[in-house]
Amino acid sequence: MKTETSLTEKQLKKIACGIRKNIIKMLTESKSGHSGGSLSAVDILTSLYFYKMNYKPAEPNWPERDRFVLSKGHAAPALYAVLAEAGYFPTEELKTLRKFGTRLQGHPDRRKLPGIEASTGSLGQGISIACGIALCGKHIDKKNYRVYALLGDGENQEGEVWEAAMSAAHYKLDNLCAVLDYNGLQIDGFVKDVMNIDPITDKWRAFGWNVIEADGHNIKELIKALDDAEQIKGKPSIIIAKTIKGKGISFMEGKVKYHGLAPTYEECEKGLCELEEYEKKISEEA
Repeated sequence: MKTETSLTEKQLKKIACGIRKNIIKMLTESKSGHSGGSLSAVDILTSLYFYKMNYKPAEPNWPERDRFVLSKGHAAPALYAVLAEAGYFPTEELKTLRKFGTRLQGHPDRRKLPGIEASTGSLGQGISIACGIALCGKHIDKKNYRVYALLGDGENQEGEVWEAAMSAAHYKLDNLCAVLDYNGLQIDGFVKDVMNIDPITDKWRAFGWNVIEADGHNIKELIKALDDAEQIKGKPSIIIAKTIKGKGISFMEGKVKYHGLAPTYEECEKGLCELEEYEKKISEEA
């Protein structure tokens, strides 16, 4: 939630590190779920929820809130960890991920959990939902809230994504900002081998979008990109965020097998040790 005193880059890095810890702990507890794409999205989500977006956890349906749609719905563990950190529900509930009767389903369910704007999981649909919300905000609600959507790179192989892109540009949805988690891997291998989406920046630009490129693990670059996108008028924006699948856990980074594989207890302990070492380095930064 945006506050009058913005968090520092160092504070945001620490939040992101804590979120990564919670992701691997909850995935280990559930013994299932998507590790790689959840970890690659953490810095993006941290920049959105703890720097840019306006929201009130105590009033999840506050009419003036900014909206976020997780179009790559399989990265739900990352979103749940962020929502818990933001105060939407107790952090202890994270350990119920994918268990019987839980509110934390394998993919987000807006009927069960506060803070979820759209039930997603079928790839390609989330960005269309985000377009509809943005259209409503601009022409029906006539409010100043912004709409954000996070897409996977493999998701850009879906035709519905490009229908949404064309629609958003046609209706001049400058209250819409998409972020592409471009980690280069999908469930079947490298995106470029399964169905090459490059030159992706040229394609989004050709569809009438303002395109911004950023390092998806550089908080400073991400918050600047989000600020720049908010200044654009007359067209939607997309941030092409170059990321690493499994970011933060050395043995998961860039490994396609961790797309939908939860860590073992031994891997969890190893990963937590790495993250704790990284957290110490953050503390030592000037």
